[in-house]
Amino acid sequence: MSMGSEQAGGRFLDPLIQLWQLTDTVLVRCPACGGCALVLRDFDTAERVPEISGALSGRRRLRCRACGFCKDEFFSEFLFGGPVDPFFRLPLWLQTDCRGHVLWAYNVEHLNLLESYVAARLRERRAVPGSLSMLARLPAWVKSAKNRDEVLRVIGRMRASLPHS
Repeated sequence: MSMGSEQAGGRFLDPLIQLWQLTDTVLVRCPACGGCALVLRDFDTAERVPEISGALSGRRRLRCRACGFCKDEFFSEFLFGGPVDPFFRLPLWLQTDCRGHVLWAYNVEHLNLLESYVAARLRERRAVPGSLSMLARLPAWVKSAKNRDEVLRVIGRMRASLPHS
């Protein structure tokens, strides 16, 4: 599924993805060993309704491949914002300083979307009344053309930090 620009540095059409739609798998720092752990959605217990609360409520599993740490918990409340996962509230694996701010992503899909958006010279939004996508809500410093090269360099550094499986 294409999520953005037709070519690197070219045209980008906002796919209208909401931040919550990127949370099926979230990469976090393991509370036991500090390695890269996964917060996974348990599709067997998750409700399947289109509203945000129903789509996110359900059991989440925290699992670290490095040390074997595992924790299951049911969530009906979650908190978005900042470089922590919305469920267990653990620090995100994909986060780093950029221009005096913290640039973060939940997972590779989120990182790819940010990279496509920032790299594009022409960014287009579809008109959908009453709805702002995750990209429309990005802070101005991420959207600024003067920060493009630095943001892309930092995204590359975050990508390099991904564990190889």
